[in-house]
Amino acid sequence: MIRRLVHMSFKPERVADFLAIFEESCEQIRGFSGCCEVTLLQREDRPTCFTTYSLWDDDASLQAYRQSELFRATWARVKVLFDAPPTATSHRIVRHLD
Repeated sequence: MIRRLVHMSFKPERVADFLAIFEESCEQIRGFSGCCEVTLLQREDRPTCFTTYSLWDDDASLQAYRQSELFRATWARVKVLFDAPPTATSHRIVRHLD
């Protein structure tokens, strides 16, 4: 399993735009083959900063999504809203406790 974290910071006046785009696309992303979970987090101390937290079967599934039209179209709409470059990291799950 691969956990993907994408940290994003938005212009204050564009946060509502981002949230609308996320609402429109989150179920499609979750429905993408190999995607097991999608979560959106908002920083408590900086409400213009968000992190998407997704779980993928494997890196091949994540890469297939990143090459998809869904990703390209969604990312094109989101990236113009940033006030700083985003960062993304992928992590292999070693151990998980519920």
